[in-house]
Amino acid sequence: MQKDTVTLLVLADPAEPQLKMLNPLRDTTNIVVGQSPELFEQAAPVADAMLVWSASRSLVQQVFAMAPKLRWVHTRAAGLDTLLFPALVDSPVPLTNSSGVYSRSLGEFVAAAMLFFAKDFRRMLRNQAAGRWEQFDVEELHGRTMGIVGYGDIGRAAAAQAKGLGMQVIALRRQPDKSRADSLVDEVMGQSDILELMRHSDYVVVAAPLTPDTRGLVGAAAIGAMKPSGVLINVGRGPVVDEAGLLAALRNKSIRGAALDVFDQEPLPQDHPFYAMDNLLLSPHCADHTQTWVDDAMRFFIVNLGCFSRGEALANLVDKRLGY
Repeated sequence: MQKDTVTLLVLADPAEPQLKMLNPLRDTTNIVVGQSPELFEQAAPVADAMLVWSASRSLVQQVFAMAPKLRWVHTRAAGLDTLLFPALVDSPVPLTNSSGVYSRSLGEFVAAAMLFFAKDFRRMLRNQAAGRWEQFDVEELHGRTMGIVGYGDIGRAAAAQAKGLGMQVIALRRQPDKSRADSLVDEVMGQSDILELMRHSDYVVVAAPLTPDTRGLVGAAAIGAMKPSGVLINVGRGPVVDEAGLLAALRNKSIRGAALDVFDQEPLPQDHPFYAMDNLLLSPHCADHTQTWVDDAMRFFIVNLGCFSRGEALANLVDKRLGY
């Protein structure tokens, strides 16, 4: 039996514009917003749910410890690597994320990155800036192979783009049987088959979440197995790829190039060698920042809050042990 009013802790700057979208819910929801533990002292002991909108790991840990009756935690993010602290992981409190909300835009970024290299847009821009008329051959994506490391919502969005371009798709995931019937995939591999995937792919899309199992998954050996004409695209998490190994491959031209939206360290330091690479397309972790991406995340949460209030199943329930 659900109680009439849900107490919701929102860990966010009160000035965040999307918080206004919660106002229509205030008749049935006691909403407390803040960025310091002191602001939650009265509400936390009776809180039912927590929305992690824009908060440090430390704040989430502190407020979580203050809320013994908590029955749900939701994060605006899709990745969970900064949120999975032991007290939450070991608790029975369900955790949901915003996986899928940003996937379509990331899929489009993957398509754009492939076209950037296939059509050699950098060469076109360089020639245009120099006033040089130089014709050259370009590559078709049709018939090429995309290998996807981490076949979740983002990986599937990338696969949809690839299929629209007439490409073959190989997907690698921890539980390959879950995708064998997927119409967007021509072949599914297990995580131990990563070298085979790298060898056969023209474009490798890294879309895996960051977990202890995936940290460094695309290491120097995997990068070394790529075709000389291969391109690596990372839209998952920076530490999934061995950046030192990738940098060496880009410097040695042992692969054609890379497109990165995520990095080990963010913001990327101004003196980082990636900035100077002429075979790297660099995006400052904003490939999913559409004009509506933050509003979309709040809309998704509001729908899930309705499910929670009615005692219905929550969308995007994650396995806290696996990290996705």
